[in-house]
Amino acid sequence: MADLMLERRDFIRALTAIGFAAALPAPLLARTRDWAEVSTLFDGLVPDKLPALAAVIGRGTDKGDFLARGRLARDSMVAVNRDTLWRVYSMTKPITGMAAMMLIEDGKLGLDQNIADFIPGFANPRVLTEPDTSLASRAATAPITVRHLLTHTAGLGYSIITRGPLLKEYLRLGITPAALSRTKQLDDTSAPPAPSLKEFADRLATLPLITDPGSRWSYSVSLDLLGRVIEVASGKSFDGFLQERMFDPLGMTSSYWRVPKSEVGRFVTNYWATPQGLTPVDPAASSIYLDQPAFPFGGAGLVMSARDYDRFLLMLMGWGAIKSVRVMKPETARLGMSNLLPQGVTLGAGFPPGTGFGAGGRVATRSIAGGKGEGAYGWEGAAGTVAWVDPARGIRACGFAQFLPFGAFSFQTDFPKAVYAGVA
Repeated sequence: MADLMLERRDFIRALTAIGFAAALPAPLLARTRDWAEVSTLFDGLVPDKLPALAAVIGRGTDKGDFLARGRLARDSMVAVNRDTLWRVYSMTKPITGMAAMMLIEDGKLGLDQNIADFIPGFANPRVLTEPDTSLASRAATAPITVRHLLTHTAGLGYSIITRGPLLKEYLRLGITPAALSRTKQLDDTSAPPAPSLKEFADRLATLPLITDPGSRWSYSVSLDLLGRVIEVASGKSFDGFLQERMFDPLGMTSSYWRVPKSEVGRFVTNYWATPQGLTPVDPAASSIYLDQPAFPFGGAGLVMSARDYDRFLLMLMGWGAIKSVRVMKPETARLGMSNLLPQGVTLGAGFPPGTGFGAGGRVATRSIAGGKGEGAYGWEGAAGTVAWVDPARGIRACGFAQFLPFGAFSFQTDFPKAVYAGVA
């Protein structure tokens, strides 16, 4: 058990980024076309390094090819398939972003509307003046808008990034919208997450910002806060809105904030990588995702099947529709997948040139030879998942692994390369 006492910041940092997965044999599940490079990538990781990998790759709005290797866990004999459940973590963010775009289409939200119209506590935001040493603050130069929440430019913090006294306040107030594991981490001094989305938003509104709204990109809890804006604007619960307006119409029947006990038999185990190998950090049978979350975490809360995430991507590739089922207008989908960063703001270090940000996901603002085309949109999840749509190249793809911390394996960068290597 000693090796499970993980350093909290390293453990939680894995929630935002890039990942790896697990290890055991199984044949390729499903006929594929020209994705030989993806198959080679999978064979190099499973079973020796990871228990399982899976992907759906589609051309345009076709059915898509499903590829997989491995099993639900290292000690399982059940092969992964299209309906296997994966923790998608931050790949929840584009889904939340597109939910907000629906309300913009409805006229219930404005892209540049002050969020204080929905959460009065944000009427007079303040900004830290001495972030390393105190909570001293000054008045912000601008209000927080819906655009800022969509693009991580609101100036909000994140417990995986924030430092100093503000981090202590985030932890004290339970501004930690994520479910990780039942494992106790050594330096975990945080309170339980706020008990509701309303309480989360109200507590967050009492704290100063890191930067002035609209001035800089900084990864944050903004998509979680956007869930509360969606609730107030729609008059429905955030999860209820998504179920009614997106999941049910699109046939996304395996998208869960809480995994039903009846579905544990198709849920993968999540692992932590150490020099000694992989350690189960959230076994499916006792997963924290079997519990009701404090509230639906719009930034990192969903567990989904590959089939369901591909349905979401298929809708985007269809500019808001799957066949005759339309959930948003083409112009709304195009806007959500465009670069929405405020004037003069860039993503900066850590992102390649030609990268912007749309509704909860990165956007390619120029084409890359042999890679993504201009307008490609998507995001990653902490435990090794990655997904995007590329209308210019006619490609949509989602890849799934299940491991922490990010960087232990390069699947999230290698998978897109392998996909484009197979594009004629």
